[in-house]
Amino acid sequence: MKTTTIKITVFLFAFISMTVTFGQTATDYLNLAKPILFDKMVYKLTWSAHPTDNYFKQEYISTSDNPEKFKRLLTFDVLIGNQELKDIVTKKVEELKDLKQTDPIINYRVLEKGNEIMLDFVLGGYSADGKSLNIIERNVYRYTLLNKNTLKGILLFAVSDRAYGNEIDDFLSDLKNNQLDLLNAVTAFHIPEITVSK
Repeated sequence: MKTTTIKITVFLFAFISMTVTFGQTATDYLNLAKPILFDKMVYKLTWSAHPTDNYFKQEYISTSDNPEKFKRLLTFDVLIGNQELKDIVTKKVEELKDLKQTDPIINYRVLEKGNEIMLDFVLGGYSADGKSLNIIERNVYRYTLLNKNTLKGILLFAVSDRAYGNEIDDFLSDLKNNQLDLLNAVTAFHIPEITVSK
């Protein structure tokens, strides 16, 4: 069993580093029950967390991807309670503004569609001395309200695409030419029925 340090995007506020053990059995707190089909690829549950009574997180990677250096990560976050979508997104945007002071590659845009809000952003991961860009990550977040039976709160469905080292230039070129592809795929994705198991 190997451990690796990866950057996890926390639902509301911060980007943090967390040591995750791959190969452990992840708990399906959200009862999605089966692999996720997204953009013609199958993704399996790789990691999950239930750090507080009202917060659940599940992460998925492709069955053909390398968990130690993944190219695409799918995330489902659920926050139970009475929150406003715009307040959550505003806090995330303020966080990105703060990070941009030390990460000039950060760029973002906010899109609203009906009762959902999309946040599309790019950020980088740098060497310890801050001189080399080692990772580039493009994220599309889709926030929606949960209001079914006793489950009320906010759902975040997120897709994160990564490139590493000498792949970064090609990644940025492809992003420039095809930036709407991922945004459209996230928008069109049918979010499975979610129930919560504690």
